[in-house]
Amino acid sequence: KRYTEGWVEFESKKVAKRVGEDLNMTRVTNHKRSVHYDDLWNIKYLKGFKWSHLTEKVAYERRIREQKLRVEMMEVKRENAAYMAQVEAGKKLDFIEERRKKRKEKESGVGGDAGVKGKDEDD
Repeated sequence: KRYTEGWVEFESKKVAKRVGEDLNMTRVTNHKRSVHYDDLWNIKYLKGFKWSHLTEKVAYERRIREQKLRVEMMEVKRENAAYMAQVEAGKKLDFIEERRKKRKEKESGVGGDAGVKGKDEDD
C-alpha cells in the first residue's frame, strides 16, 4: 500500500509541537540510494484537534464510500434487469417470427405447389 497521509498522537502537547517544528520540510531519509531520498516530511501541529475528530471523519468517509457503492450497485442491477428484459423481448420476437415463417411455409407449401405447376404450364 502507498500512504499519502497519516496521523500521530503524542501524550505531550509540548513534544507534539516540537516534533512538528523539527521535522516539517526535512528529508524522510539522508541515504542517497534510498527511494525516499527526495521525499519531504510535511508535518503540522493541529491546534485544538482531538483524536475523536479523526475517527469521526474516517467513519463519515467510509459511510459516504459505502453509500456510493450501494447506489452504483443498484444502478448496475437496474441496467442488468433492463438488458435481460430486452433479451427476453428479443427471444419472444424471434419465436413469433419463427411461427409466422412456419405458417407461411405451410400456407405457401399447400398453395405453392399449385402455383408452381401453373407457372410451369404457362411457360
